[in-house]
Amino acid sequence: MQNTLKSPATFTGYGLHGGAPVRMVVRPAPVDHGIWFRRTDITDRDQLIPARWDAVTPSRLCTVIENADGVSVSTIEHIMAALAGFAIHNAEIEIDGPEVPILDGSSVPFIEGFLAVGMVEQDQPVRAIRVLKPVEVRDGDAMAQLEPADMLEIAFRIDFEEGAIGVQERELNMANGAFVRELSDSRTFCRQSDVDLMRANGLALGGTLENAVVFDGDRVLSPGGLRHADEPVRHKMLDAVGDLALAGGPILGRYLGDRAGHALTNRLLHALFADPAAYEIVDCGPRTLGKLPGVGVHIGDLPARN
Repeated sequence: MQNTLKSPATFTGYGLHGGAPVRMVVRPAPVDHGIWFRRTDITDRDQLIPARWDAVTPSRLCTVIENADGVSVSTIEHIMAALAGFAIHNAEIEIDGPEVPILDGSSVPFIEGFLAVGMVEQDQPVRAIRVLKPVEVRDGDAMAQLEPADMLEIAFRIDFEEGAIGVQERELNMANGAFVRELSDSRTFCRQSDVDLMRANGLALGGTLENAVVFDGDRVLSPGGLRHADEPVRHKMLDAVGDLALAGGPILGRYLGDRAGHALTNRLLHALFADPAAYEIVDCGPRTLGKLPGVGVHIGDLPARN
């Protein structure tokens, strides 16, 4: 069965790029609605933006969606990952600014909000995208691939010069609340040199050591250090869950990312849907439904965090 929230969940905070505080309300929606954003601060154009792969507009630092009237919302990957990881299929997200609040830089504040209001089952089957054959995209040394699997699996590898990051690899089967337990509290990260460059260009003005892990060579500058020894690769996997959620339904397949980012994952979805032989849309029966991310999540799955 499809799911939506029992009642609205409200989140308030600054976007990563600064500006005024943003208020965002995730509201229940009817069956087959999908995920849509509504810019309540916009009055002269279409307010609605679909959270869908073909609405993504190019951006280097985050995932941005935009409608035909040029109305956009940025940094949607963490809330999209939370919705997928909590098995919410239908929601309308009201937001009074151009960027989703960054909060602590992870998805766990959103999961906590969803757990607080609860979810309700809807009398309509979940439609999933089953991957039928491998699809791959590359950009230099970076690669993203989808291949057939019975459920969503993610394998990711990163490689950074900074000694505090280095090479990290992790694989995860996303069934049975694994997203909430293993990935949801992993924060966005960057290098101090990147922060200095972005701020010199008027970017990341809302970023602080409280909502991002900042590395400088062998040092972790953020208070309290890391939540996981491999927090960077876990966050990359979190981002992938959020970006794959833009497919319009759960993906039944294995995602492999090597130094991949938001843009490459979106290119992968374009490549998948460009080949009708690479996928099929299926109604999820009880056996498949039980393997989807978020099924059976409860408060005990929330990780302890600093």
